[in-house]
Amino acid sequence: MQLDGKLVAITGSGRGIGRAMAQAFANKRANVALIDLNSDDLAKSKELCEAAGVRAATYVCNVTNEQEIEATLDRIVQDFGRLDVMINNAGVTKDALLVKAQDGKVVSKMSLDQWRAVLDVNLTGVFLGAREAAARMIALGNGGVIISTSSISRAGNMGQSNYSATKAGVVAMNVVWAKELARYGIRTGAIAPGFTRTEILDTMKPEMIERAVSAVPLRRMAEPAEMAHAAIFIAENDYFSGRVIEVDGGQRL
Repeated sequence: MQLDGKLVAITGSGRGIGRAMAQAFANKRANVALIDLNSDDLAKSKELCEAAGVRAATYVCNVTNEQEIEATLDRIVQDFGRLDVMINNAGVTKDALLVKAQDGKVVSKMSLDQWRAVLDVNLTGVFLGAREAAARMIALGNGGVIISTSSISRAGNMGQSNYSATKAGVVAMNVVWAKELARYGIRTGAIAPGFTRTEILDTMKPEMIERAVSAVPLRRMAEPAEMAHAAIFIAENDYFSGRVIEVDGGQRL
């Protein structure tokens, strides 16, 4: 796909990897539809993308809400007249051990609310975004690409039963959609980031960050722009579909 003049919609584009993806596509001369819950973050992403000389528009949307996703994508198609790339990037973490015990006594468990909150955003939100994007791409008749963000944690990471399950599910759905949507000229792809320098690090203790970096063979965190580069590759390579790109610095969980 030649990206100049195309329309790329990105959830979770207010900051972090999503913002980096938006900037990368803007630098490729693609117009961008920025989707997030935080209007202030969206405004900053819009400013950065418009600096590249493209059109950018913002949409406040809860990706877990079916009606909001439907209405948002309708507005995007109405505003831009097209939808070429949909990136399902919004995600959350609510980490906890399945069960935690001391002296043979269970003292805490991952709550059902923690489980459901992560599934709602990371799995259901991706499902809704892909479904509604595919429906509009089919109606428009120009094909397209659906890219979803997974994680190195899809292999299973301690304290992340909920997160790991969703990120494995993203990759599985990506394969299903590649098979189902190819007949309409729609490709799919997933990206599995490793330890990446985003705002979530602000909540981590320095020793936790140091320990995480030490497990990476390249001995550094990834930059959000390096994840964005993978998204550009998937969009531009017309023979890529149904696969996941792991960008993890050689780390394996």
